[in-house]
Amino acid sequence: MLTIPSNMNTIELHQRDCGFELQMATQAVPQISGTQLLVKIEYVALNQCDARLSKQGFKHWQYPHILGFDAVGTVVQAEKGIFPIVGSKVLFNASQAEQGMLKEYTAIPNYAVTVVPEGITNDLAVVLPTSGMAALLAIEKLQLQQGDAIAISNAQDGVGHFAIQYAKQKGAQVFALAPKAHHKRLRKLGADFTINCQSQKIGEQIKHELGQPGFDCIINNQGGDSFIEDLNRLRFGGRIACLNGFNQPDPDTLFEKSPNIHVISVGGAWLSNSLCAQQHLGFMGEKLLNDIGNGDIIAPQIEHIEFNVAAIDDALEKIRSNTLATRPTVKIC
Repeated sequence: MLTIPSNMNTIELHQRDCGFELQMATQAVPQISGTQLLVKIEYVALNQCDARLSKQGFKHWQYPHILGFDAVGTVVQAEKGIFPIVGSKVLFNASQAEQGMLKEYTAIPNYAVTVVPEGITNDLAVVLPTSGMAALLAIEKLQLQQGDAIAISNAQDGVGHFAIQYAKQKGAQVFALAPKAHHKRLRKLGADFTINCQSQKIGEQIKHELGQPGFDCIINNQGGDSFIEDLNRLRFGGRIACLNGFNQPDPDTLFEKSPNIHVISVGGAWLSNSLCAQQHLGFMGEKLLNDIGNGDIIAPQIEHIEFNVAAIDDALEKIRSNTLATRPTVKIC
């Protein structure tokens, strides 16, 4: 029988907007109640939102704060009759408003986890939630149809990896906008066209390849001014999914384009305290695991990161500068 310690190691962020200010620390192992599970964490995935929020901060955070939303581990304690049982391998996406997963143990509601099936390694499973769920939500909200022309901006990142493949499953014509160094990999994922987002002639290339007034759908995952640029690439009445907020467009552009604008928020399931939405995260996690296990979706390439300040700091900086083609996963234990 596993002995659960009273304390655990964590890596904490002590302030925002000044390097990453990470430090190793010790906290008490959380106590569970009701339908909660105590999970011994094995891997934590690092995402764009970790790198972004570590710099910007988040209104619900109190410092020191622990980063990391996606984790996989083993259930080591649960009340009698609660599923999954002790010994189960589980995957989950944690609340953005609470402390993250760069620690050895966590307490998580049982309805928000997905059991990892045999045949899928934990280090692979952990890279699925935030990016994969965001891609699934975007495709769902865009109501993508066969034959639609969809542009995926910043397609080299984790969301793009899944969005390209799920868009192709819908029969869409996929345009991946990314730096040229990533084009070969994105075409292997199924992109019909790869467009160099760093080119001065990007508008001409899109017009040449698209052959119509604008895209039917766009996934914008950078936010800010890039949303305005993508909005201008949309056809009249087109649909755009925004994963990272957006700047306010001018009224003339809105009147000209009459766009359907959708905001995508995986973390909103927790921030809104919506039990239904949190359960939906679990269902999406199950779909991602099944699709990987069945070979319907190509898994991302993984890079293992040590559970120490220097390694995690370096990985976050590379994510922030968009220089990683792999998905960094921190091995906790």
